[in-house]
Amino acid sequence: MPSDLSPPLLQWEGVTGVMLAIPSADFQFHDSYFVVGHFHYTILGATVLGIFAGIYYWYPKITGKMLDERLGKWHFWLFIIGFHLTFLPMHFAGLNGMPPRRVFTYTKEDGVFFFNSLSTIGAFVMGIGMLFFAWNVYKTYRSKQQVENDCWDGRTLEWAVSSPLKRMILTLHQLWIA
Repeated sequence: MPSDLSPPLLQWEGVTGVMLAIPSADFQFHDSYFVVGHFHYTILGATVLGIFAGIYYWYPKITGKMLDERLGKWHFWLFIIGFHLTFLPMHFAGLNGMPPRRVFTYTKEDGVFFFNSLSTIGAFVMGIGMLFFAWNVYKTYRSKQQVENDCWDGRTLEWAVSSPLKRMILTLHQLWIA
């Protein structure tokens, strides 16, 4: 499911990056909220979503417990919707001439009030998604249910050992002989 959303996200990041790389266009976009929107779209889309994917994938190996799939889907969809609702309007606010973070009040006549309102709503939706994530981690931590060693049916070496790994202390001599 998430892989279906990746190409449009990466294309948007790439297109806005190319727009900022063209000197004549960058003259228009420079020192506007367009740059802020592009930066956050790229960093959050490429980094934070990848970190969440890693957490959901490796959590069973680290803790021996599986995060709740239903709560994970709520987290994903609320975070993705909030993400787009927060950072996409920043591009349009920048194209309407909004400077980055120098003015803290805008009126309806400025032409960016609507975009800022959308971004604020999106940030709250992302925050609600993060509450689902925090509840999922807490609920799973309190759970007694353990997963099997290869809960993802990965059939690779890291899943062949127990989940979570038992603590193993090896001496330098043991490592040298192995």
